[in-house]
Amino acid sequence: MTSLLESAHPAPDHRARASALLGRLRYARHLRWLAWPTYFWLFWYCYEQYGLPYQNDLVFCWLMGALAAAGVHSGHWFRWLKVLRDWVPVMAAVYAYSLLRGYGAHTPWAVHWAPQLAFDKAVGFGQVWSVRLQHWLYTPGHPHWYDYLCTVVYMSHFFAVFLVMAALWKRRHDRFTRLVALYLVLTFAAFATYVLYPADPPWLTAQSGHLPQLTRVVSDVLTQSGLPRAGSIFENGSRFDNDVAAMPSLHAAYPMLLALFFWPTAGRKLRVLLALYPPAMAFTLVYGAEHFVIDILFGWAYAAVVVLGLGRLMDRRAARRAATGDARAVGPAAEVALGEPADPVGSTLAG
Repeated sequence: MTSLLESAHPAPDHRARASALLGRLRYARHLRWLAWPTYFWLFWYCYEQYGLPYQNDLVFCWLMGALAAAGVHSGHWFRWLKVLRDWVPVMAAVYAYSLLRGYGAHTPWAVHWAPQLAFDKAVGFGQVWSVRLQHWLYTPGHPHWYDYLCTVVYMSHFFAVFLVMAALWKRRHDRFTRLVALYLVLTFAAFATYVLYPADPPWLTAQSGHLPQLTRVVSDVLTQSGLPRAGSIFENGSRFDNDVAAMPSLHAAYPMLLALFFWPTAGRKLRVLLALYPPAMAFTLVYGAEHFVIDILFGWAYAAVVVLGLGRLMDRRAARRAATGDARAVGPAAEVALGEPADPVGSTLAG
């Protein structure tokens, strides 16, 4: 009878189960090598179908995918959950800004161009710098090497900050959260100004007849380079488009944000790059007729106020938290050392 029962319910083979589990783990380890090839194949396929992703939400999606692929490749299969936790709120905020920016183009008050024009003529000794630079340097239909270089600098606006955020997310998460906070405050401060002070860029001022003819150099170079999808980001009619969002220039503000953010801890080589990026972007914007000089100066000022002002507030808050944490850690230990009973409830309420 006992033998019959044993044959009906055989004892589990733990060794077989362990061997099968190890085999699955080995198979999973091999699968991780497919993470990056799969990611790049998807990117190339989408590029062939839709062109390069310049919209902020698409850039965020591809960056999140890259971080998730890096996690899987390194063996952290659930790293993508952390990616979603940290990046989806940021992407949602940027997407909300993009929508609001498009709606901000329809303000009930007049669009400004005269103050910017007057300032630029003053600093340009009677001539707007966009007109002067294009007269000196630009040849319609025949881009020069510096036109391509300016195009690269201009297009870095759509990627640079987000790539830096991704690098910080992997290496210095505390710096990542700080940069995200500064970036969002700067972005929405600029949006508030766009609503209160709609302003024409130089190329649109020229179309209105208040300046000589100007060419949007970057758009022209992209179109002639055989990348029509890239050039289409300059076309009107997009729900995210706002042609009168020129003051301040976020194209100029973001390079200054990065420069001020990293300067205190940067080495000599990095400081050279940080020092060159803002003026290179400024030259590109003025030469390309995308912004007046005063737009750029206001963009730099906004970045400085946010980094120095908000950064100081964040430092004070971090110092208070550190001081509170030290008091909580030292307080009970000091009481024990003095022979007095610790009062964890009282210390918690005091904190």
